[in-house]
Amino acid sequence: MFYDKARVFVRGGNGGNGVVAFRREKYVPRGGPSGGDGGRGGSVILKGDEGLRTLIDFKYRRHYRADRGTHGEGSKRHGKNGEDLVIRVPVGTVIRDAETGAFIGDITRHGQEICVARGGRGGRGNASFASSQNRVPNFAEKGEPGEEREIEMELKLLADVGLVGFPNVGKSTIISRVSAAKPKIENYHFTTLVPNLGTVYLPDEGSFVMADIPGLIEGAHLGQGLGHEFLRHVERTRLIIHVLDIAQSEGRDALEDFEKINYELSEYSEELSRRKQIIAANKMDLTGAEENLARLQAKLGDKYEIFPVSAATGMGLDALMLRAWEIIKELEAEPLEEQEVQERVLIKHRERTPFVIDYQDGVYVVTGKEIEKHIAMTDLENEDALRRLQRIFVVIGLEDALREKGVQSGDTVRIGAVEFEFRD
Repeated sequence: MFYDKARVFVRGGNGGNGVVAFRREKYVPRGGPSGGDGGRGGSVILKGDEGLRTLIDFKYRRHYRADRGTHGEGSKRHGKNGEDLVIRVPVGTVIRDAETGAFIGDITRHGQEICVARGGRGGRGNASFASSQNRVPNFAEKGEPGEEREIEMELKLLADVGLVGFPNVGKSTIISRVSAAKPKIENYHFTTLVPNLGTVYLPDEGSFVMADIPGLIEGAHLGQGLGHEFLRHVERTRLIIHVLDIAQSEGRDALEDFEKINYELSEYSEELSRRKQIIAANKMDLTGAEENLARLQAKLGDKYEIFPVSAATGMGLDALMLRAWEIIKELEAEPLEEQEVQERVLIKHRERTPFVIDYQDGVYVVTGKEIEKHIAMTDLENEDALRRLQRIFVVIGLEDALREKGVQSGDTVRIGAVEFEFRD
């Protein structure tokens, strides 16, 4: 079954905790700190696999979590890093953050990897905090929590050629004739409900991938007739073969069909309106096709290459496929979705301020990735660790910022899931 959308929860592994330990050796009465660091948590990574054609695997499993790092040990032995969780996805998958809609990445080639949830850093053992001012640190860091988020994956087929046209014009029959694809073929509208892919092999030439895009209708760019579900698969094609029912067996005018479909393409994406396009005048074996072909050539022959074909008999399909192959070789691959690549750079920028303070129901709520990370990595039951955390608050300006907000001694301050009583 063909699934081209999925929404899953991913979480990187937590970092292992650092450890508090001291050397215990004979004849060394005051051994120094020897606590090792925790290992880094594993990351969740999506990897392109050209053997996959659908996102159906994510229908049955929606939560993915990488391994956590192991804790540090004495004698400065560091914990082992957690294993990365590598998830295979089809080539052509676009990944976004489900909550914000921010673009994360685009899998466009086999073997390409994109990290969607990084593992947490391992906490530092007390040996890492030894200094000339503190020779015997009695605290260590906890491991950093791994990143977690919901992601949306959307598959846009990567095909060299896309067949477009109204329902029942013969697209599925064409792809079944020129490739090994076996789509459902019946004489009624919307027989094809999902895109079909087929590889066209040309003797002594080469091969290319063709996609049979399900029939479009008027209003497709507004989502009518599952228009959005179909149109986005045309975005990746380098050449469009516009299939027309030149015999007008459905009672529609072939020229009007051509104009309506191109209008839908242009309304959905201006770039699609500029995509290279040739016309397959199908059903030449039926009565009335010759007269309509002459009318089509008179109207569009100076702008588009027109190929009279019959999917039912196979007439003209070899010439059509050979010309498609020649055009593909002439076209240079263009970078895809440049605007979204720019978005990916923007969301990597660090926060301008390490925290934000809000007053909610009598509580001063402090939020910010950096400060919440410090809270998560601090052993709140260790007095030395708490004193270090308080120094961090002073250095980043949290205490002064709270005073500016009007905090008084005895007021409650919440950071993440932890609440403090402010004391001036």
